[in-house]
Amino acid sequence: MRRILGVDPGSRQTGIGVIETDGQHTRHIFSTCLRLGDAAFPERLGKIFTEITAIIREYQPVEMAIENVFVSNNAASALKLGQARGAAICAGVVSGLPIAEYSPKEIKQATVGKGGADKAQVQHMVKFMLGLHGRLQADSADALAVALCHAHTSHLLRRIAGAG
Repeated sequence: MRRILGVDPGSRQTGIGVIETDGQHTRHIFSTCLRLGDAAFPERLGKIFTEITAIIREYQPVEMAIENVFVSNNAASALKLGQARGAAICAGVVSGLPIAEYSPKEIKQATVGKGGADKAQVQHMVKFMLGLHGRLQADSADALAVALCHAHTSHLLRRIAGAG
């Protein structure tokens, strides 16, 4: 069983999800949303780094997957998102994890089956795929979707490599 950490980065809220998979069966281990509040931006980046480092230490994933920056019309927002993403990536790298990156479209395609899916569809499919019940916070669902995308993609790539 491989344990995968999925991260949906944000400068105000960062979604975290940990799953375990053997390529056939996948189960939910942990998920949360880091609420970063109104602290100064450098402190929020530090919290992303320290919280993800602590989660890695506690849950011992062997791989990390993170969503790529979504480039919007607002350059300042895109820069902050990129910095939040960088803090999360640094936590994974310092902890010795290989990092995989996926676009929002790739993540939605892997979990819902279409790259233009909305958040409600992603939440529904993540709950279905992991056998979860009750309310699942959107950022946590997105982070679990990142981890599921990596589980599916890396499993397929390993099978292809093994066939050749």
